[in-house]
Amino acid sequence: MNRLSQKYLPRNLSLLLLLCSVVAFLAGCATPAKHEGMIPTALEVAGKHSKTVSVSVQGGQETTWMSSSKISNEAFTEALVGAITKSGVFSSVIQGKDADYLLTVALFNLEQPVFGLSYTVKMVSDWTLQRADNKAVVWQESIKSEYTATLGDAIVGVTRLRLATEGAARDNIARGLAKISQLKL
Repeated sequence: MNRLSQKYLPRNLSLLLLLCSVVAFLAGCATPAKHEGMIPTALEVAGKHSKTVSVSVQGGQETTWMSSSKISNEAFTEALVGAITKSGVFSSVIQGKDADYLLTVALFNLEQPVFGLSYTVKMVSDWTLQRADNKAVVWQESIKSEYTATLGDAIVGVTRLRLATEGAARDNIARGLAKISQLKL
């Protein structure tokens, strides 16, 4: 190495380390979607049913440190139960097989961007409502939803992605329960 490169190497190295630290801070580690963020704040329901329901969610994924924010079956179930309870679409949610209806939601498509200032997450899930006594399908539909989180929502990218993911799930739950509230059960 010549003298000139030895003189500037420490300054360039310090600048490189600072840049890497900023990138690591802004990138962060992925955090899973939280059930609290997936419960709709305002639910418009056409009607309320006096029957009970049992809820089952399939197709969710666990978030790993190497993946982007995902929605677990447990978190979506908690959010869905919270939304049903809050809206009163059914009289109550019952665990197990003693409910009047069985609601199954299959999460099967979660489109998430890799980078950007605004993150739009799109989600598709299949909703099926069955009578518990004879397993007859009362209603079945694919529900599409999406949500965009901007730089104003969170400066850190992984947080912004989690917020967009929770928003898409929140919109999905609101749309599904609105459809169920229109049914004549």
